[in-house]
Amino acid sequence: MGTPLAPLTTFQLGGPCRELIQCADPDSLRTAVSALLRAGTPYVLIGGGSNLLIADEGVDAVVVRYFSEEPAVTVKDGAVEVSGATILDQFVRATIEAGWDGVIMCSGIPGTVGGAIVGNAGAFGKQIGDVLESVELMDANGNVYRLPAGDLDLGYRRSRLQVSGEVVLSARLRLPAGDMNAMRRKREEILALRRAKHPDWRTEPCIGSIFRNVEPTSSAGRRQAAGWFLEEAGVKELRVGGAFVYPKHANIIIKGEEGTAEDVYELARRMARAVRDRFGFDLVREVRFLGRFHAAGDAPTTRFF
Repeated sequence: MGTPLAPLTTFQLGGPCRELIQCADPDSLRTAVSALLRAGTPYVLIGGGSNLLIADEGVDAVVVRYFSEEPAVTVKDGAVEVSGATILDQFVRATIEAGWDGVIMCSGIPGTVGGAIVGNAGAFGKQIGDVLESVELMDANGNVYRLPAGDLDLGYRRSRLQVSGEVVLSARLRLPAGDMNAMRRKREEILALRRAKHPDWRTEPCIGSIFRNVEPTSSAGRRQAAGWFLEEAGVKELRVGGAFVYPKHANIIIKGEEGTAEDVYELARRMARAVRDRFGFDLVREVRFLGRFHAAGDAPTTRFF
C-alpha cells in the first residue's frame, strides 16, 4: 500500500508513496539522494508540506522529506546560518531570542526555511529574500554548491528554484541587530493578526493562500490582494464536494469532511475561472501539485516543495 503522505501536509490530503525517506539535515539528505541516484530509483523531494497538494492516488515514486522538528541555527562570520529543513516559524523565534531582526514578518507562516526561500515568502511588504545572502543548493543529480542570493532571480513570491528543481540545503542571512522586547511584541501582533484572518490548519486543514497577489504588471494595475478579486468574483459561494472557500478569506480553501485532493483542485480551477471571467486576467497559483490530477494530468516532479 505504500506510506501515507496526507499526514505530512497541512491539507491532510493525498494518497501514499512507494517509500518515504525522512531526512532532517543536509548530510542525511545528500546521502539519501546519492543512494537513490546510484540505484536509478525515481524520487520526489518535499519539505514541510504547507504549500503542497498531493493527488488522491498518491505518488508512484520514493518520496524524500527534508524536514526537522529541531531548528538548526548558527552564527558564522556575522551572518546567521540555518538549515533548509528548519521550520520557518521556529527560525523566526530563534532569531528574535538571539537579538536578530529581519524575518519577523514570517511569524506564523507554516513550512520550512527552504520552502520559504523557494517561494520568497513574506508579508507586510517584506520578504525573506530581502535579507538572504546566499544559499547552499543541491540539484537533482546530487551536486552541491553555494550561490549568492542575487543568482536566484528573486521576485514577489517567486525564485528560479521553483522551476529548477534545486533544493535549499542551508541558507545564510544577513540580519540586523534588534531590540528583543520590541521584536517579541511585534511577533505577537503578527500572530494575533493571522489568527484573526486565517484558519488554524490543525483544525481546519488548508494551505493558506491558493493564489499569489496580483502583480503590478498585470491588467489589474498595481499589486492587489488576490482575495479581493476572488471575493468580487463571488467565489465564497463555491463548493466542490468536501472542499469550500473559507468564509473569512476568499483566497483560502478548506478541506471539509470527505474532502479530496481532486475536490480542492477543481475548486481552485473554478475560482481562477471566476476571476478571469469577471476581470479578464489570470491569477497565478501559489500551491504546488504533486501527482496526477484528472483535470490536469500533472505528473510528479523532483521539485522541492
